[in-house]
Amino acid sequence: MSNDYQPGLVSIIMPCYNGQRFIGESIESVMKQSYQDWELLIIDDGSSDDSVALIETYTVKDKRIKLIQQENTGSAAARNHGIKEAQGQYIALLDSDDLWYPEFLTSQIQFMHERKVSVVCSSYERIDENSKVFMKPVQARYKITSKAMEAVDYVACLTGLYDRSKHGKIYLDESLNSLLDDYLFWYQAIKFDGVAYGNQRILAQYRIAGNSMTSNKKKLIKKHYQFYRQKLHLNPVQSLINTLKWGWQGVVKYAR
Repeated sequence: MSNDYQPGLVSIIMPCYNGQRFIGESIESVMKQSYQDWELLIIDDGSSDDSVALIETYTVKDKRIKLIQQENTGSAAARNHGIKEAQGQYIALLDSDDLWYPEFLTSQIQFMHERKVSVVCSSYERIDENSKVFMKPVQARYKITSKAMEAVDYVACLTGLYDRSKHGKIYLDESLNSLLDDYLFWYQAIKFDGVAYGNQRILAQYRIAGNSMTSNKKKLIKKHYQFYRQKLHLNPVQSLINTLKWGWQGVVKYAR
């Protein structure tokens, strides 16, 4: 693998679509990182609100923050645009309404080096629209094999970190129409080494708006089955079993 990256640099990919309400808080959580060797690539996906103007105020404050604009084509395409431009050894995917604690990057890079793998994730909290913590934290699975990832996505996207120095860049599958594309991204990343590890520290906050988690779960059942069949190429029986496993995991995760 050619050394076409900056060693130690973290490229943070943040898609944004009409995200002006929360994106400032997300950007500031990156700016507060104790690990300072990063670039934040914000890809505005054709926003119609004042997101771009707000983002531009941050690009003036900190030259490590870069704005990329594109027509509205979905979060997968936006993330891929950012990954294409990324200069870092490490790739992180952070949405424009999620947050990191200041020690996120420091802890994750150290944890990755200790475990000698290309992918790590962490435990996280859930916050509401007012940034208040609710429900119980989600504890990361300590050891995540590629086989385990065939059934359930154990990598919360906002907590994942991928070291591309051994295997190069990977991209999201835009044919999934920004649904389960991050699942496939982390599955493919873990397949390189066959295993990833979950930092047990709570290092991030995932924002849940309204009742989206309930309605989305109902819509996703069929999509998950198709995903297992078409993207992971599992047989019908295993696809059904994995869909049931995913459903049960969702019940457990969102139980108050």
